[in-house]
Amino acid sequence: MLDIKFVRENPEIVKQNIRNKFQDEKLVLVDEVLKYDQENRDIKKEVEALRANRNKISKQIGVLMAQGKKEEAEAVKKEVTQNSERMAELDAREKEVEEEIRKRMMVIPNIIDPSVPIGKDDSENVEIKRYGEPVVPDFEIPYHTEIMEKLHGIDMDAAGRVAGNGFYYLMGNIARLHSAVLSYARDFMIGRGFTYCIPPYMIRSNVVTGVMSFAEMDAMMYKIEGEDLYLIGTSEHSMIGKFIDTLIPEEELPKTLTSYSPCFRKEKGAHGIEERGVYRIHQFEKQEMIVVCKPEDSMMWFDKLWQNTVDFFRTLDIPVRTLECCSGDLADLKVKSLDVEAWSPRQKKYFEVGSCSNLGDAQARRLKIRVKGEDGKKYLAHTLNNTVVAPPRMLIAFLENNLNEDGSVRIPEALRPYMGGQEVIR
Repeated sequence: MLDIKFVRENPEIVKQNIRNKFQDEKLVLVDEVLKYDQENRDIKKEVEALRANRNKISKQIGVLMAQGKKEEAEAVKKEVTQNSERMAELDAREKEVEEEIRKRMMVIPNIIDPSVPIGKDDSENVEIKRYGEPVVPDFEIPYHTEIMEKLHGIDMDAAGRVAGNGFYYLMGNIARLHSAVLSYARDFMIGRGFTYCIPPYMIRSNVVTGVMSFAEMDAMMYKIEGEDLYLIGTSEHSMIGKFIDTLIPEEELPKTLTSYSPCFRKEKGAHGIEERGVYRIHQFEKQEMIVVCKPEDSMMWFDKLWQNTVDFFRTLDIPVRTLECCSGDLADLKVKSLDVEAWSPRQKKYFEVGSCSNLGDAQARRLKIRVKGEDGKKYLAHTLNNTVVAPPRMLIAFLENNLNEDGSVRIPEALRPYMGGQEVIR
């Protein structure tokens, strides 16, 4: 959410940003915000004048009564009453106007960084760099669920009977591999200086609307019936929410946290054949990282965060590339975003396994996450988040890149301590 003062002083910049995101239908919101903002300031001005006048004439009542001028005193009392009634009307209208402003400001997108490429959708995202050599073996690689089934590692039919589509049972060594990846990711991030955290898996609505846009909320979140609680779609939501309504001493920044959680998502809409199996599901587990920092440090942390994911995947011998998200592919709160994609030897292309985002002060403004500087001045923090790893989707890349011709799966050296020393799954 933008600062109302910024919108007031820079309406054309805000409108051009909307055009850059190809959301022209939102242009009218800027004019509406400006109209309501002017009304709001006019109301405040009138209320201030009425209050000053009321205080002034109220003093006259006592003087007039002391002088025995009862009729004049009653006339002044009547004027005070009228002032109070008008102030009550303005008070009510002020609340209505501020709500109209808030509703529109929650939908106007954040100002994107100048370095973000302009494009309509993810088809116009820009490849930045590749890490590791993509390899296509000279034997056929089965679909990932077939690999898992041959290793007695998955049962989607039973999950369908129990919970419906979009769920799974992981079994045996595949289930162990899933847990091993998460345990390794935890220790990997602790080794990078992040504090490990297990957060709440449900959050209140004020946190939901503080960390994401309404469109994302509708597409992703499961609501707990009869309660003001939502199941998290990612632990970033509750991790950033941890700092709601806080004033952080500047010397305590940055806050660098890595969290484990299950994640729950509606995943609305139809999906292609490559999103069968465990690619797009309603329940999965993830290791996440978040940073709360000073504004001048946020781009530095942005580069550190995505590099962590690249380094993690390379220790597991999985080739990856980084992709700069274009303007039309950025969620409304994001200033800049970069996807990490893993190589799929079966598809002979890369697919997304993680996303790194800098949200500037958008989440901090909504959640009132402030910093107290050494000079005593208060300002909004910047927040960032990034996926370390999200199995079981990551398992697709892992299995395809470590599959042997005989159907066994090689365990990279970094993961062997978490697999009881196993070098191969057969």
